[in-house]
Amino acid sequence: MKTKPRVVVGLSGGVDSSVAAKLLIDQGYEVIGMFMKNWHDESVTISNECPWLEDSTDAMLVAETLNIPFQAIDLSAEYQKRIVDYMFAEYSAGRTPNPDILCNREIKFDIFLKAALQLKADFVATGHYCQKGTIEVDGNPVHKLLAGADANKDQSYFLCQLSQEQLAKALFPIGHLQKSQVRIIAKQAGLVTAEKKDSQGLCFIGKVRLPDFLQQQLKPKQGNIIQIPEDFSDYQLHQLPASKAPQDWSQAELDSICIPLAYLPSQGKVIGEHRGAHYFTVGQRKGLQVGGTGKPLFVIATDTQQNVIFTGLGEEHPGLNRYGLFVKTDQIHWIRKDLQLQVGTHAVYSARIRYRQALSKATLIQRENGLYVFFEKAQKGIAAGQFVAWYEGEECIGSGTID
Repeated sequence: MKTKPRVVVGLSGGVDSSVAAKLLIDQGYEVIGMFMKNWHDESVTISNECPWLEDSTDAMLVAETLNIPFQAIDLSAEYQKRIVDYMFAEYSAGRTPNPDILCNREIKFDIFLKAALQLKADFVATGHYCQKGTIEVDGNPVHKLLAGADANKDQSYFLCQLSQEQLAKALFPIGHLQKSQVRIIAKQAGLVTAEKKDSQGLCFIGKVRLPDFLQQQLKPKQGNIIQIPEDFSDYQLHQLPASKAPQDWSQAELDSICIPLAYLPSQGKVIGEHRGAHYFTVGQRKGLQVGGTGKPLFVIATDTQQNVIFTGLGEEHPGLNRYGLFVKTDQIHWIRKDLQLQVGTHAVYSARIRYRQALSKATLIQRENGLYVFFEKAQKGIAAGQFVAWYEGEECIGSGTID
């Protein structure tokens, strides 16, 4: 008979998950360490190094030091299908995916969680810098996804697609700590990962040079770089409706602010060439290789069908800075389903469209066709395929894929 609750910890070979396992042991849980192997496709080179080999060894050494059972699980087939194929499909369609958010939803808290449940685990735990709270609504437990105590490391945005069912089984043992405290605990416990640098790049894979990675599947294709002038006439048609709150805007007014403009090559001038529109994302500045512009040049739109990149000059270009975005109905995700907006209603939250971005006040307006999000301050580089997440204070309430 099981006396202690059993937790499977996703040991990544990094310091955060190592300390998560150590803290759970101290709290009296029965802990099993499990390393996820997410990549071994030799036909696509992720990196010149082989980080997962080193990481799996470090994870095993941590398990030995902590005296807990350890196993590796090969999730590479699912990772290929759910994450890598998704990335290629999104980039080829001219969208900007976020594989880390998908990895949490589809791999760590789905495939990995199911593997843990087969080991009769009560919970899975990760080294994420976020916290979980539980309240009661109408007599039922409702789980809250809360920001990590370390504001510089808060990773709640990466978990913004988790469901109540996934949160119910999740533990985040280091979410109340600062990164510096985590390293001290690791050192005191004699863990080999105590001073190991934080990993960069794709989750559980390691560092990736994205352009190199994309070029292995998405072949170079020469096309034009078009510069759209700052005084482009369509920008005048998309001014904020005067003296009306966003929730009172007409459908046409909402669309004009929240649906991105579709540009035509004839609306600007050719200023250079590129090697493939699918390699570029909205808001990107590097890699355009166009000189003599004075101000920095930014990507404001891409058309992968016509293989054209549209750019704007300067940080204040109206094509770069937008006040609104749109999320289709089937792409809206409420962590707190009890707070879900009904058609015709609105709410004011704080929102962000990328990790570590400061939260900005936003009005969410639910219409039949989807969710309109209007920011109080213009947001730079809103790109289709990104995730917008909205918060009430420290709590992430929901998220959606930007159209």
